Amino acid sequence: MKTKKSKWDPNSIRAVSLMYFMVFAAVILLMVWFMQSFFMNTYYERMMAQEAQTTANKLGNYYSTNKDNFDAYARQAADRNGLYIRLETADLTSEYGNSGLSQGDLPHYQFEISDAKDKLAKSSLGKISLTVTEKGNKASHLVYATYLGNRDDGNILYMIAPLYPVESTISILRSQLLYITFITLMIASMLAIIMSTWLSLPIASITKSAVQLSNGNYNVNFNGGIFTETNELARTLNKASYEMQKTDSYQRDLIANVSHDLKTPLTMIKSYAEMINDISGDNPEKRAEHLAVIIAEADRLNKLVSDMLSASRLQSNSAELNMTKFDIVKAATEVEETFEVLNQQEGYNISFNKCKTAYVYGDYDKLKQVMANLISNAIKYCGKDKYVRIELKKVGRNVRFDVIDHGDGIAAEEISHVWERYYRTSANRNRNIEGTGLGLSIVKGILSLHNANYGVESEEGKGSDFWFELATVKK
Repeated sequence: MKTKKSKWDPNSIRAVSLMYFMVFAAVILLMVWFMQSFFMNTYYERMMAQEAQTTANKLGNYYSTNKDNFDAYARQAADRNGLYIRLETADLTSEYGNSGLSQGDLPHYQFEISDAKDKLAKSSLGKISLTVTEKGNKASHLVYATYLGNRDDGNILYMIAPLYPVESTISILRSQLLYITFITLMIASMLAIIMSTWLSLPIASITKSAVQLSNGNYNVNFNGGIFTETNELARTLNKASYEMQKTDSYQRDLIANVSHDLKTPLTMIKSYAEMINDISGDNPEKRAEHLAVIIAEADRLNKLVSDMLSASRLQSNSAELNMTKFDIVKAATEVEETFEVLNQQEGYNISFNKCKTAYVYGDYDKLKQVMANLISNAIKYCGKDKYVRIELKKVGRNVRFDVIDHGDGIAAEEISHVWERYYRTSANRNRNIEGTGLGLSIVKGILSLHNANYGVESEEGKGSDFWFELATVKK
């Protein structure tokens, strides 16, 4: 069998992850290139201006508090920051440092200082900042001037900061950015491939298992990998697989049970019909006996079909309730009386303890069907003593119906499954008991439609108690 080559799918997790990582990396790199190309000079000048202003503030504070040591402090500041600092007072003019400035520049700066002094006199802020570019030279310098103390004192601090050409710096940064761009794109690609692989592997595994499940392999196991979401999906699919396997098993049991239950009455009906035709047609007594058997077997078929129809309607939520107010004690009594014949003819010990009148709001016929199904279920599994106790009692504002038997009971791990369609407990799976396995499922569906509380209490070897409760209403 040839393996199908995987093609590049632009909608796959790997392709989409790679695209988003690459777009993200490209946006970051474009921003860096744009900032470097268009804002480097402006940013550099702004930072130098801020640095000059910060240094000027420090010098001003130092001059006002420690004037005697100002010369040493100003010289250190000039050397540390590569500045030319000039202080003009009413008494003298002091100069500090010329790092980064040639001696030939100083006369030229006399003109810049004179120009700054004129503009400072016109400034209302008491400080100015100028950027000067020389002719024929891309290099420039920053001139900063401010008053120390009051304007009337005439103390002026000048600072000249060289703005070295940034083109060479930009060229170096661009060459570095080329390497950074290549490395960033490579890392983005690797991360995209790794992340998409981590994401796609569990999904691919789940998809492969889902294909096996669709082909009828209910024993397949779904593995969700390391991610919470895929693990949740895998757990849900494992549960669905288990439920499908269980339903398939129940349906096979149903087909076997229904086939058996249908075959027996059909065989009986056919046999007795042939007997009437061949033997007892002219014998009224024998004919009546044979017809009674045919009618009984037809009733069994009718009951089987009715149960299957009821279960189908409840499952499809198409069952309708005819809600009325009625006496549930009276309804339970009518149901119990239909089983009295078992006490008289088959040796059952069916007792009925009931309270006084209790009215409920519900579907009269369907609730009678619930009680009949619970009693029938108890009779099937009541055990050798054939004991069944029916109780109807008030509990607070509710009325409770119990059916208790002394049968084999139900294992604790199986109690939650007894309400499922076609289910039979392990203790009763091999017993030859008539029925479709739909009775308790129908009970559950009807009681759920009535929003009633219901349940079962059971212990292995001691029997079971199936019950439900309904709220009472005033007559």
